[in-house]
Amino acid sequence: MKVTHFLIIVFIVWTGFLLPGVQATALARGSGMALLDGNAIRDAAGREICTKKPFTRIISLYSAHTENLFFLGLSDEVIGVSRIDAALEEAAGKKLFSAQNSPERFIAMRPDLVIVRPMLDHGYPRLMEQLDRFGIQVVSLQPGDIDEMLIYWRILGRLSGREDEAGEMIDRFQKGVAEAQQVAEGISDKKTVYFEAIHNRYKTFSPGSMPLFALQSAGGINAAPDARPSRGTNIADFGMERLLSRGDKIDIYLAQSGHMNQPSVDQIKAVPGYSVIRAVKEGKVYLVAEEIVSRPTLRLLEGIATIGEILYPAHFTGQAKQRILQHADAEDRE
Repeated sequence: MKVTHFLIIVFIVWTGFLLPGVQATALARGSGMALLDGNAIRDAAGREICTKKPFTRIISLYSAHTENLFFLGLSDEVIGVSRIDAALEEAAGKKLFSAQNSPERFIAMRPDLVIVRPMLDHGYPRLMEQLDRFGIQVVSLQPGDIDEMLIYWRILGRLSGREDEAGEMIDRFQKGVAEAQQVAEGISDKKTVYFEAIHNRYKTFSPGSMPLFALQSAGGINAAPDARPSRGTNIADFGMERLLSRGDKIDIYLAQSGHMNQPSVDQIKAVPGYSVIRAVKEGKVYLVAEEIVSRPTLRLLEGIATIGEILYPAHFTGQAKQRILQHADAEDRE
């Protein structure tokens, strides 16, 4: 990662949101992803790809890519998915792939595009080189914040010939966020929240990350605004000492739960020293699924609505949540 890109990630603090109708910038901050002239794109690894015609035989090795491609209406064009995606309804019958598979397994399916994220791109360079040698385009994408997510959706739309549908995704997301923010504006007594990213390592999320965007859109106040990225990621070191020093100000303790972090509420409550955290003393510790707060899909609206209900159940009622979540429903196309 270039030094300038790293500094952008570190120092940008997300303080607002694009209002409905406002277009995303053409360059995604930090990741290097961009929409270029001539119907081209640049991916997170710096590859520049000219999409003279849409890719039609796509293998996706990241769940967010898979979900977004399905939302864009590309069920037929997606011919392979990661093993984690096997549970998705639209993935039924699709060939399952892993970056640990041999190049021959990929080549046998005759894909014209394999979409990965930087972790796999960097971790399996030989596979990527061999796919390229056989004329299979590899694209590496993973947004780190909301601005990048909107560009990322447009890039997926350009690669697949579904740019109009990608624009609809952005419009839906903005409308859903606007609904949530309207609810949050009517709340006078805002809750201060510590959002745990990795249990037992005292890591939270850095400003600008998607989970904190979800928290702030739901009207929550981040208890750790001074946390900074760890190794250039959206995970931030915070430390027990700083956490406990703010314990009496923390109204709610949220913890992300997913493949890489699987705490229980009881485990969190049992951490030595955590009894000084007001949220722990009052039993206000909650788990939130990683797939609805950390993945760049329309399910981020579900994350906002879920956090809103945890923080302010009297405001984020069933009806309010329905108004937010209707924009994420693929069956409810305009």
